[in-house]
Amino acid sequence: MTNPSHSTKALSLPPWSREQIRDARKAQLAPLIAKRGLTLVELPAENFAVTAFPGLIVKDSYWRWPERGQAGNTIDFFVQILGLSFHDAMKTIVAS
Repeated sequence: MTNPSHSTKALSLPPWSREQIRDARKAQLAPLIAKRGLTLVELPAENFAVTAFPGLIVKDSYWRWPERGQAGNTIDFFVQILGLSFHDAMKTIVAS
């Protein structure tokens, strides 16, 4: 017979503190994107275009994709644009 508390423990993910989540939201996007191997093109006013996603603009810890009506912070980029889970996005950002 399987021990339910054991299987739950194996599936649980480490909790992220509010501070870690806040810091991840504010993490600079351009270096994180470049580290993933995506090409950035520098634009005026310290903006960057992400060539893999035409029309998507990155600045500091924010991104916007006007043609799709999307925008967000660093965590949102990894979840909404790259398709990572929240947990995987946090691991990626915090590890950088």
